[in-house]
Amino acid sequence: MIPTEPTVSPRLTSTVLARYPDATRPPAPHTAPELLRLMALLDAAGARTVAIGHGRHPASVAATAALAERWPGDGRAVLIVLDWPVDAASWLRPARRLAAADADAVVMADTPAGCAQLGARLAEQPSWSPARTFGFASVASFDLLALTRPGVLSGMTGPTSTGGAWRITPRSLIIEDVA
Repeated sequence: MIPTEPTVSPRLTSTVLARYPDATRPPAPHTAPELLRLMALLDAAGARTVAIGHGRHPASVAATAALAERWPGDGRAVLIVLDWPVDAASWLRPARRLAAADADAVVMADTPAGCAQLGARLAEQPSWSPARTFGFASVASFDLLALTRPGVLSGMTGPTSTGGAWRITPRSLIIEDVA
C-alpha cells in the first residue's frame, strides 16, 4: 500500500496548542529508573534494533543520548538517532526516516505536542506500528491523546519517571506507576 498525502496538514495550529499549554512545556529530565524500565520494555518486546527520534529540548536530547549510549551490545543496535525542531513546518521527513530505518522499535522523546505531530505523520507510513513505538515519560500525557486522532497511537508504551509503565489503548492512557 502506498501512503497518500493528506488533504489537510496534520500540523497542529497555535490555536489548538493554546488549549493544551502543558503539551508544549519543556519535558522534565529523564530518570535512571525510567531509562532502566524503557530498556526492559524494549527487551520484553523482543527489540534488538531501535530508531530514536527526539525534539530539541535539552531534556529530550539527554534522554535519547542516554538510551543511545546504553542500548548497544549483546546483539542490540541503534540504527538512527534524529531530531526535529519544536516548530517544524512538517514532521513528514523525520517520520519517513524513522519508519525507513526498519527497526524493531521506534523510541520518541519530546513534548506531547511534538509527539502528537510526529505520530500523525508516522501513521501515514505503512511500515510503522504504534505497538512497536515507545516513548519516554515526558510523552505520557492525556494531552497527547487529545492532540492525536483516536486510535493512532493505540499500543504505544513507555516508562514512567519512577520506573512504572504507561500504555495507550484505543480510548485511554493507562499509567501503572510505582512509588
